Amino acid sequence: MSDVPTLLVLQHAGCEPPGVYEDELRDRGIAIARVVVDEARELPDWREHAGIVAMGGAMGAYEETRYPWLAAEKRLIAEAVEAGTAYWGVCLGAQLLAAALGARVAPGPAPELGVLSVTLTDEAAGDRVFAVAPPSFQTLQWHGDTYELPDGATRLARSARYEQQAFAIGAAYGLQFHLEVDAALAESWMAVPEYVAELERLDGPGAPARMLAQVRAAQADTVPLARKLFARWLVEVAGFPR
Repeated sequence: MSDVPTLLVLQHAGCEPPGVYEDELRDRGIAIARVVVDEARELPDWREHAGIVAMGGAMGAYEETRYPWLAAEKRLIAEAVEAGTAYWGVCLGAQLLAAALGARVAPGPAPELGVLSVTLTDEAAGDRVFAVAPPSFQTLQWHGDTYELPDGATRLARSARYEQQAFAIGAAYGLQFHLEVDAALAESWMAVPEYVAELERLDGPGAPARMLAQVRAAQADTVPLARKLFARWLVEVAGFPR
């Protein structure tokens, strides 16, 4: 690892960056090494970085035949997490963490879309990161898959529709929800034809405008909370200076 610690950021689409989390990194002067996984010839050595942030994507964690690079990414995650490397996974990043640790990832009963409520478990009160979160909060959801809890993991949050919303195992955290998305990032997603088509297919005409309006209305609460939780992970888990 270099003298200046960096975070490895694994993106699965160029338009799905760490969002508000990246704002926190920028303000703290923490450098990142960004890799768009499906465009990379090979994955970097995780040992050269102080932690890993893995973002969302449209693919399923189980679709290795369609996306062969998923197998290599899951091996990287498994090796890094088992070695104690700090990990922060969002949506697909959370599902990849679960899959890398041997848990099942599969389609859920129905898509979960929009700004919805997430409730913390009792165990979250003793967690290094989620202890500072309110008992329930609103956050953007956009997923159809879910995961089983890996052996040894602690469930931290659930929603009305999905039991698995956040978990931790050692220094690794998986968040099913998109707390990192503010209105600016949501607006950029609504400019992607494939994203618009998916939303309208799943939630009917006008779905993109409805989701964007929800994100705008919620961001006064979601942005500070996203930065607060991610800062706790950076300091208390990944070991960056206060």
